[in-house]
Amino acid sequence: MFNNDDVIAVLRGVAGPDGRTPLPETGAISGISIRDGKVFVSIAVEPAQARGAEPMRAAAEAALRRLPGVAGASVVLTAERAPGSASGSAPAPRQPAHPASKGSGQEGVKRVIAVSSGKGGVGKSTTAANLAVGLARLGLKVGLLDADVFGPSVPKLFALDQRPETTPDGKGMIPLEKYGVQLMSIGFLIAQDQAVVWRGPMVMSAISQLLRDVAWGELDILVVDMPPGTGDVQLSLAQNAQLSGAIVVSTPQDLALIDARRGISMFNQVNVPILGVFENMSYFLCPHCGGRSEIFAHGGARAAAEKAGVPFLGEAPLDMAIREGSDDGRPVVATAPDSPQAAPYMALAEKVRDAVAAEAPKGPKITIG
Repeated sequence: MFNNDDVIAVLRGVAGPDGRTPLPETGAISGISIRDGKVFVSIAVEPAQARGAEPMRAAAEAALRRLPGVAGASVVLTAERAPGSASGSAPAPRQPAHPASKGSGQEGVKRVIAVSSGKGGVGKSTTAANLAVGLARLGLKVGLLDADVFGPSVPKLFALDQRPETTPDGKGMIPLEKYGVQLMSIGFLIAQDQAVVWRGPMVMSAISQLLRDVAWGELDILVVDMPPGTGDVQLSLAQNAQLSGAIVVSTPQDLALIDARRGISMFNQVNVPILGVFENMSYFLCPHCGGRSEIFAHGGARAAAEKAGVPFLGEAPLDMAIREGSDDGRPVVATAPDSPQAAPYMALAEKVRDAVAAEAPKGPKITIG
């Protein structure tokens, strides 16, 4: 088995950012991680050099793929914020959310939809899973990417614990499939109780590999279960995954809505169209008496959507059937698609389908009727 020294030795054959000095001698390598035969390397470059450094990145990745025993390699460029860009300085101009070309694993993916939340614990992953299954039930070819490296949920939500196989050429992973949905998660590659203790560049490198090096095939929609929050990882995903739109999930209480508004603001800043806001755990119906209790208040997400000028996409209850199905790896839309519990998610899937179908061919704006 190879180790970090072997990786460094291979990278000595690649010229660094200056085009002359061997890459390891330039100090530009900011992280190396080896896991299950796969190598993740991050290279720090000046922001202005990022475009010109792409041949170096590709050469480093190709060299690592030739290392005996390597099952896969991913090299990403990272950049520190330039001096003078701290708070109080002039804001940088907005950049388009969509890069010019797709990674190798995304050529057949027509649309990428992010399911996001400003904070954890609001049911974002449950919503993403049921949305993906709902879209598949509507006849679309659908994939679900679990991009939450620190807290992957897809293995549990779909009761899967096998590892993905690699493509015949060894350059990509074949997603697992269940309920008509192609599935990929970092949770398929590590033990369930194993903590991911990575710094930011390595996390972004892993996510980049999940985007680029998965053989998604032809998909109508790739649903991305985003990590909670609005930090570097979320921004990198928003900018690199070619998002066609984003859904913000929140519970009704004020504490969650504060973070939901931050999520809306983040997508606005990177020019990703917001499909709308979905309210989870909207209310509780007692299974014994049928009485309704608004445990987390009610209607806050609708009000936040109206204030932000984005659509309100519906509300799902806090319900034992939804919780039990998620814990058992049986999303309610898959096992009881005609049930009252599945209805909000099926309605959400229909709205997303219609929004994607109505997307103007020239321009990112999406409207939902």
